[in-house]
Amino acid sequence: MKLSRLAAVVAALGMASVSHAASPVLVIHGGAGVIKREMSPAKEKAVRAALTQALQSGYAQLKSGKTAVDAVSAAITVLEDDPNFNAGKGSVFTHDGKNEMDAAIMDGANLEAGSIAGVHRVKNPILLARAVMEKSQHVMLVGDGAEEFAKQVGVTLVDPSYFRTEERWQQLQKALKEDANDEKHTDAETAKHFGTVGAVALDAQGHLAAGTSTGGMNDKRWGRVGDSPLIGAGTYANSGCAVSGTGWGEFYIRTVAAHEICMRVTQMRVPLRRAAAEVINQEIPSMGGNGGAIALDANGTVSMPFNTDGMYRGWIGADGVPHVAIYGDESDGTAEPLPADAASAPPP
Repeated sequence: MKLSRLAAVVAALGMASVSHAASPVLVIHGGAGVIKREMSPAKEKAVRAALTQALQSGYAQLKSGKTAVDAVSAAITVLEDDPNFNAGKGSVFTHDGKNEMDAAIMDGANLEAGSIAGVHRVKNPILLARAVMEKSQHVMLVGDGAEEFAKQVGVTLVDPSYFRTEERWQQLQKALKEDANDEKHTDAETAKHFGTVGAVALDAQGHLAAGTSTGGMNDKRWGRVGDSPLIGAGTYANSGCAVSGTGWGEFYIRTVAAHEICMRVTQMRVPLRRAAAEVINQEIPSMGGNGGAIALDANGTVSMPFNTDGMYRGWIGADGVPHVAIYGDESDGTAEPLPADAASAPPP
């Protein structure tokens, strides 16, 4: 579909493009889950430093006039290269002892999207997802075909040993022992469903983008794919809203969580923070799921709801100062309450 025709369709849906100059904003997450104040000081310092670096890298793109897609790509690449996050270098292992990664990216300005799933050798899965969006006529590629496409378009492939970290390997060994004894996974880090990284951005042209990358679930079987690479479930952006999720993927898929948040914002005119909280903290938990998300609207409003003990998260806006947080009881600078009437009023 040509962009002019697509723009007309988008406008007809009540999501006409934002054309005014905007103040750039970038929001990131590095996964939600059982994140308590028990990690070593060295690891906490490393995590905070990586989140800060990701914010600075992505925001540099925005400040230089680059697009929201550029910012999302840059920020996620930093997190994929850091072994502290379950994406890229730090990906968990499958039941069969392999690293199997998924990623997606979406440009809210034109509703173009690209995603990949089940890859084993792609150094930065988010860059391959972007290549699918920009250099193919498809939206989603998987497995060997995705890696063959990576060769053709020059996306870096590495030996699978690149992704092996001792911490992730030991998590798998613990899980395998519990599997053999028909036991539940007792270690929260081993059992968690929400190891993911993501970013959403608003550029100076008022355009939004979203991206998500993950190593999936520790000890997963049968080529399981979660919500991260599924457009609308874990990743979605249009002209008024961008969302990247991090949670128990099966529930994000069943609720089409990212799309649901954006539809409430752009179609029902629900304020972003309320829309995100309704889906993440009400709808998903009511079904038995959990996790979090980052969301951003065309006005630069930031929302980072989660229903777990913590979520690696951060944002950077007009003042250029990175705001980073980890724990649930830690301020992330987005706690400004909604007006009482807006928080309680029914959708128009």
